[in-house]
Amino acid sequence: MFENKERTDINELGEFGLIKHLTTNFKIKNDYSVKGVGDDAAVLDSKGKQTLISTDLLLEGIHFDLAYVPLMHLGYKAVQVNLSDIYAMNGKASQITVSLGLSSKFPLEAVEEIYKGVELACNKYNIDLIGGDTSSSKQGLVISITSIGYADADKVVYRSGAQEHDLLCVSGDLGGAYLGLQILEREKLIYLENPQIQPDLEGKDYIIERQLKPEARMDIIALLDEMNIKPTSMIDVSDGLASEILHLAEQSDKGMTIYEEKIPLDPMTYETARELGLDPTVCALSGGEDYELLFTISQDDYKKLKHDVDITVIGHVTDKNSGCKMVSKSEKVHELKAQGWNAFNK
Repeated sequence: MFENKERTDINELGEFGLIKHLTTNFKIKNDYSVKGVGDDAAVLDSKGKQTLISTDLLLEGIHFDLAYVPLMHLGYKAVQVNLSDIYAMNGKASQITVSLGLSSKFPLEAVEEIYKGVELACNKYNIDLIGGDTSSSKQGLVISITSIGYADADKVVYRSGAQEHDLLCVSGDLGGAYLGLQILEREKLIYLENPQIQPDLEGKDYIIERQLKPEARMDIIALLDEMNIKPTSMIDVSDGLASEILHLAEQSDKGMTIYEEKIPLDPMTYETARELGLDPTVCALSGGEDYELLFTISQDDYKKLKHDVDITVIGHVTDKNSGCKMVSKSEKVHELKAQGWNAFNK
């Protein structure tokens, strides 16, 4: 990966020297951040708001494959995965901590690439890097990020607030990240069989980007606030649409019905699924890693967002006994099952 480039052994800097080197360009942007990197602990001032905290762990060989994931993209995506959880609570993300476990194969230049991605995400989303840790690892690259955000107590949205007859909405489109992963995996296998063959990603830019460089939907939270809409429940779509619907239904003690024809699919997602012999709807239901927001709203709020092209009403909330179902394009009713990402599947 970095064999033919300038290579600086991390041991030359030591742990504290490495952290200072990597974080020197990160400046404090939020007035909630009193003290960032450089002391025994960060100091935050919540200014009377509720504090939101979420942590994600990304492991090489489980959550990402460095055969086709650029390190800068990995740093950027690792931040997005965490910010998405804060936005799913209807909060404003403001700080992150970044911890890395590094094997000896990673020189300083490789770690700098990861931090370039982290810095890009911090600058784009107005986030402060306020701490973290580094350690040696015998299991490849490990990335752990904790995100912190804030919200007024009456603005926080949980998974448990959906009410019968509410409308079920989703931002953006679904299934693209999963199809992007399938294309990357296909090209990796071709390359391993014949390293002379260059990857063929032409015409797949959108779905490849959905996989390698997802964007947390801060804009949707701002839009809902602007429309004066507070969702009754919300979750981000990380494990597939079906899994997230089941989470909302279980936590809210309700049933939910969606309509296949309403599930938003980008044309490239649809065409690539067909090209690979996959069902586009199944890719949306079970694929995961789209990091869109799935939320319920009162029917009274529908008129406020019905003309927004980036939010789609895909179904409604029912009583618990009705369960979670999808009405297909042929009007057959199917029970929704969670078949998406499971962290403990082998």
